[in-house]
Amino acid sequence: MDKKLEKILTDISELSVLELSELVKALEDKFDVKAVAMAAAPAAGAAAAGSAPVVEEKTEFDVIVTNSGTNKIAVIKAVREFKPELGLKEAKDMVDAPPANLGTMKKEAANDAKTKLEAAGATVELK
Repeated sequence: MDKKLEKILTDISELSVLELSELVKALEDKFDVKAVAMAAAPAAGAAAAGSAPVVEEKTEFDVIVTNSGTNKIAVIKAVREFKPELGLKEAKDMVDAPPANLGTMKKEAANDAKTKLEAAGATVELK
């Protein structure tokens, strides 16, 4: 590689993420181009620097019974444990016509419901 290019590369590697962003914008303006491939460079630099973007963890889930399985009585009992306001007929109707949405629950309750429903023989999704 040419010494001139090596110097440019060395200088660029010493820039902060903000300075890199400004450089990309200046190059785009100067040469009337869009630096799509370079857009990943600031993000990669930020991740390498340990300042990766914070991903918010989901805390509530919809509990959906996608298949009630062969032991419907156990599944109906499990559904009524998490939806006590349902009568026996309503719970049975819900189990008989999947997909059945049991509603939105906090993460811990949703995982508990999924575990108990699957133990009863149902197939459950958390969305």
